[in-house]
Amino acid sequence: MNAVSIFNDVIGPVMRGPSSSHCAAALRIGRLARDLMEGQITEVLVEFDREGSLPTTHESQGSDMGLFGGLLGWEADDERLPDSAQALADAGIKLRIETVDVGDPHPNTYRLTLRNTREQHSLIAISTGGGMMEVIRLDDVPLQMDGGYAETLVWVGQGRGGPIQGLADRIDADEILCHETDGGHLVQVKAATFVSDDVLAAVNPIRVKRLARVLPVPSRKNIRLPFTTCSDMLRYDGGRNTPLWQLAVAYEMVRGQFTEDEVIAKMIGIVRILRRSIQRGIEGTQYEDRVLGHQSGRFLDMMQSGRLLDGGALNRIVLYVTALMEVKSSMGVIVAAPTAGACAALPGAVIGMAEAMGRSDEQMARAMLASGLIGVFIATRWTFAAEVGGCQAEGGAAACMAAAALVTLAGGSRDQAIAAASMAFQSMLGLICDPIANRVEAPCLGKNVMAASNALSCANMALADFDPLIPLDEVIEAAKNVAAMMPREHRCTSLGGLATTPTSLEIERKLAVLKNKTCGGCHVAVSRTKEYH
Repeated sequence: MNAVSIFNDVIGPVMRGPSSSHCAAALRIGRLARDLMEGQITEVLVEFDREGSLPTTHESQGSDMGLFGGLLGWEADDERLPDSAQALADAGIKLRIETVDVGDPHPNTYRLTLRNTREQHSLIAISTGGGMMEVIRLDDVPLQMDGGYAETLVWVGQGRGGPIQGLADRIDADEILCHETDGGHLVQVKAATFVSDDVLAAVNPIRVKRLARVLPVPSRKNIRLPFTTCSDMLRYDGGRNTPLWQLAVAYEMVRGQFTEDEVIAKMIGIVRILRRSIQRGIEGTQYEDRVLGHQSGRFLDMMQSGRLLDGGALNRIVLYVTALMEVKSSMGVIVAAPTAGACAALPGAVIGMAEAMGRSDEQMARAMLASGLIGVFIATRWTFAAEVGGCQAEGGAAACMAAAALVTLAGGSRDQAIAAASMAFQSMLGLICDPIANRVEAPCLGKNVMAASNALSCANMALADFDPLIPLDEVIEAAKNVAAMMPREHRCTSLGGLATTPTSLEIERKLAVLKNKTCGGCHVAVSRTKEYH
């Protein structure tokens, strides 16, 4: 696994769609698949394992939208994404989606078979949470590709040592790997730039493919990070009691090879994207294929007229959380922080409280950086994917991160921020993921509000020096252990909890009828085999 980056794995990507695990990760997988076929695709077979999460969620939670957009070469925030199915059909690409029995160990596994008039390739990849992904097999060859390198793939004939030595002497690469294939080898070059044709001529390649980087922060081998766990960080910082946001900057300076100013500027840019999205949500959003309509405007009216219970800054936080969730469900631009399903709790809490306190964008960015470092500890040890860990991996992580951010915003200490994060996560262990009508809207909205409210309460408790008892690293490990005991039905499969209530199923049926009437089936050349349990 490549070293976690705040801007790759935790606060990002900037995207559209209901789910980062589904939409953004699928889009990145599609982009790599497109490069593999050099942009020329005539036919795609997509297969999902029956026991995974995708057979029941790929259409309604955005996997199809993201994957199709990636196959078309689009970015994760492209405004055309809601119409990617029609665009794929218009491009003349024949698509088939099937459910298979293959026993994939990861619930978010994509099996693609791609064809054009010249060649055929297969690719297996997994979505690991928060928009991150990993290619694990190409044409029956096991390999690893996280989207953080410019990958040059070189097929050569027999002879293992020659191909690697011939390239290693002439290029600057992080890693050169040689995989055995039928009748030869596949040489995988991981570098900052592609290997040139002139250099490749020395190994007399049979075929060459170049797959571009899809992550904002490049991957690097053998990074000497200052710390990767909370306990490591405390040993690293010792008695200096450095504010958490400064430790986050120190971490990302090493991970991304940025200056301090660059790290802060990147986060300020994200804060400004989020503030624009909040404003758009309050002004009103519309989208046919969603469960809930525009509600945040009514909340604002009630708040301004004094007809809500006195919640102080909490009411502003609820408003902003609701606005962001409405933007997400209307395919507007959001930031996965740490995921799309939990995109609103952290920024809603930070921006809402910061505005109530009269704080600047830079102070908001510092708070977000502090939260990002807490997210690094979670991502390094575990996951943000609800398909793996339930909503405790999304809403729980968001509450944990937001609590540390709010303490930072209040000028609290390093240890108080960590204590708040621990307490917030402790109170959300066991939270299941059961989206109503198979859309990532409800109870996701309520869980984002709960996560933000929880974060605010725990931040205040930590500022008053409440004792969290359990160290943060142990809480993360406990959440991981809880996830291992959680049934598949409660991990974002829409097979349990509120998702299977009669009302949820009826809403889903009505949305399906409405969608069919609206687009007339969208005239997409798609064959689907749906044999769900």
